[in-house]
This record gives sequence, structure tokens and C-alpha cells, in this order.
Amino acid sequence: MINEFILSLPLVLISIFAIASIVLDAFINNKKIIWLFSLIALTIILAISIFTLTLPIQNIKNISTPLTNHMLIFGSYSAFFDIIFIISAFLTIFSARSYIQREYGEYKEFYSLILLSLSGMMFISHSNNLLILFLGIEIMSVSFYVLAGFFRTQIKSIEAAMKYFLLGAFATAFLLYGIAMIYGATATIDLSEITTKVQNGNINHLSYLIIGIGLVIIGLSFKVAAFPFHQWAPDVYHGAPTVVTGYMSTAGKSAALVAFIIIAKALIPSVMHHSSDFANYGQLQSILSNSDTIRFIIAVISAATMLVGNFTALIQKNVKRMLAYSSVAHAGYMLMGIVANNADGWTGILYYSAAYLFMQLGAFLILSIFERNYDNNIYFENYSGLSKYQPLLSASMAIFMFSLAGLPPFAGFFGKYFLFKAAIETGYLWLSIVAIISSIISMYYYIGLVLHMYFKEKEHEEMKVEKAGLAKLSISFSVAMVFLLAIFSWFIVNLSDKFFK
Repeated sequence: MINEFILSLPLVLISIFAIASIVLDAFINNKKIIWLFSLIALTIILAISIFTLTLPIQNIKNISTPLTNHMLIFGSYSAFFDIIFIISAFLTIFSARSYIQREYGEYKEFYSLILLSLSGMMFISHSNNLLILFLGIEIMSVSFYVLAGFFRTQIKSIEAAMKYFLLGAFATAFLLYGIAMIYGATATIDLSEITTKVQNGNINHLSYLIIGIGLVIIGLSFKVAAFPFHQWAPDVYHGAPTVVTGYMSTAGKSAALVAFIIIAKALIPSVMHHSSDFANYGQLQSILSNSDTIRFIIAVISAATMLVGNFTALIQKNVKRMLAYSSVAHAGYMLMGIVANNADGWTGILYYSAAYLFMQLGAFLILSIFERNYDNNIYFENYSGLSKYQPLLSASMAIFMFSLAGLPPFAGFFGKYFLFKAAIETGYLWLSIVAIISSIISMYYYIGLVLHMYFKEKEHEEMKVEKAGLAKLSISFSVAMVFLLAIFSWFIVNLSDKFFK
């Protein structure tokens, strides 16, 4: 019981701290205290999450406990994604204070909303029940709706929040109806029971299951910003505060990918089990046949997402919108792991989520340092000659761009390698070819920004760094992690293999 309690402690604490921050917000008028409280809370939860990842009782696999009526799972990849989410939230809060003070005015609810969104993400990664999964997605999404419109006097920020909310509510209907259809097919919302029934072919209504999976894929595709459900992402990412955009496009995307993994593991079997013990072998054959069709549909979505995201990013002159469209393309890369639907594919998603966190969030933090009056200093031309008077920040941005493009020896290269390899080994060579072509296209605009910084003459007045605050420390940490994740990629892969195999 004690070990079970320790395993569940990160999830319990983030819920307590998120609510406590709201209470403190109501009774304490000192913004710095709320900021410090949030950082201390995240540090405590991070330490415990790292500890739960190493607990010998879990035997490195996810376990469910009677303590939560088996509705939640703990350890293994759940704990690993918790660490990714917490680090993303910590870096965002750590760096955001000077930005929101300069651009709009600091409001204490910013930190509470980050903690609430984090609690939703952690519920997603720990869910072993479709209802818990849905609640986690919605807690995260509602927090994001408010964060997107945090600059409430700015039209673009309000527009971003409204678009996100309206389209998000529309996608939620697909997700919830899909869950209802899956329940109708399996008579349960427990994912462990659903997995057993799908593997045994013990399904009440196969058509309900197929329709339910399709509707859930549509709902989750919106959360990931996959084609053709990506239209909201560029406008929302552009209109939201820059530090919030970095947080949503990294931690939020990773959380949606975890939900995809959970659904794929339970509902899309990828291996034929040759046995005469199945209750309905003929229905199992039908499920597996439909499974291949579903995987092919996801592969098409993945390919289209990569191409649309990269081609659209190619014509952007606004760095923020370029990163927003490239974020769509990266969703396509990570969906390749769902297409593979095996341990190698899930490992690729896990590693790429960690690498993408630092290179994407680091790029947005640099953008937030130079941004002025909410929408200035975010165009390619503004960065011409930047290396001459901001050499360290220029070098950092160049590293993030090279890593996002997938060039060695940075973490982005290894992340793409693992995903491409998983797709090829499961018979989707054509998808990897599309991914490689898409990566080549992306080099034009990623390296284009580097060319502006290093090889083009300054066209405007120098962009000054005023009140960069602690953002520089977060950027330095992100640069270091881009290299460390590349150097120790084998460690992450070996650890992930133990999670899924």
C-alpha cells in the first residue's frame, strides 16, 4: 500500500498544488509568491516523478493498483512523460514572468492555469480508463483556451482563444461520441478489459468499435494538430502569448500523442495471435483486417500532415507562424510511431517528445526575448545580422533550427531516425520516403532563419534584450539538453524498450 501511494503521489500532488495555487491567488496579492510557489511545487513533483520511475516494485512496467480501482496506471512511460510535462511547465513558468510583465502585465492566474493544464496532461499519461482519459484531455484543453487568450486586450489573443475554444468543443464531440461507441462495442471503458476483448475478438458490435475508433482518431488528430484538423493551430499559436505557444506546442502535443499511444495499444492490435482458444476467431480476423485499414488511414494523415505543414511553413515571413506550421509537420513525424503501433514506434514518440520539447520551447523562448508590443520583432527580416550583436542567442537559435531540421549531431536527427526506422520495419517504406522529403523541405526555412542571422545585413535597428530575466537560463538548459539527448540517446531508447517490450 505504501509503494502504491508513492507511485500515485505525483498525480495527487499536482492536483493539490493546482487547487492551492488558485486559493493563494485569491488571498495573496503578491505575484512573486505565487510564481515561487509554482516553481517549488513543480520541483517537488519532478523529484518524486523521477523517483517513481526508478522504484523496483514496478519492475519498469506500468502497473494499475487497487488504490485507484485500476482506473489509473503508474510507473514506466507514464512517469517518463510526467517528467517531460513537468520540465516543460517549469521552464515556461521560470521564463515567462519577465515576458508577461513587459508585454501585458502580470496576472497571478497565469501560473495556476499552467499547473491545471499540467494536471490534465498527467491524468492523460496515467489513464487506464476512457473516462479518465477524456477528463485529462478536457482539463488540459480548457486551461489552454484561457491561456491562449491571456492577453485579453489584444484582438489576436482573443481571436486565438475563440477559435481554439469553438473548434476544440467541436473536436470534443467527436472524441466523446467515439468513446460512447467503443463502450457500446465492448460494454466497458476500462482499457485493460478493452485490450483483452479486442485481442480475443470478444466484441459485441464490431461496426460500433470501428466507428468509435475512427471518431476518437478524429478527436485526437485535432489535439495533435494533424491534417486536415490543423487549421486552428497557426492562428492560435500566432495569437497566443509566445511563451504559451511554446508550452502548448510541446507539452500539449506530447500529451495528445500519449493519448494516441494509449488508444492504439488498446484498440488497434498489430500482431495476429494464432490460437484456437479465441471466443470468436472469425471476428478477430475481421478486427485485425480493419486494424490494417485504420493504420493505413493514420499513415495517410501522417504523410499529409508532414507535407502540408512544411510546404505552408515554407512561405511564411513571420517566424512565429513558421514555427507554428512546422509544429504541424512535427505532429506528422510523431504519428509515424502510431502507424508502426509497436514498441519501436512508441519508443520513437517517447524520445522525439523529449527532444522536441527542448528545441521547440527553446526557439519560442528566444522569440519571446526579442518580441516587443506583442507582435513586433517576430519577422525573418528582424533577425538579419543578429549574430553580430547577440552572438550567444543567435548560436542558440541556430542549434534549435538545425535540430528541428533533423541534422546530426543534434537530438532532432536521432528522433527522426527512430521514427523513420519504426515505420520502415513495419512495411511503411513509402511513409518514410515522404518524411525524408518533408525534412529536406523544412531545411529551407529553418536554415533560412540561420542565414538571416549570420549572412544578411541588418535592415532594422538592433533588437535589444531588455528584462530577459531567467529566460536565458532556460535557453541555455535547452541547448545543453539538445546535445545531451543526442549523446545519451541509447539510454533513453533502452529505457523505453523496457517500458514497451
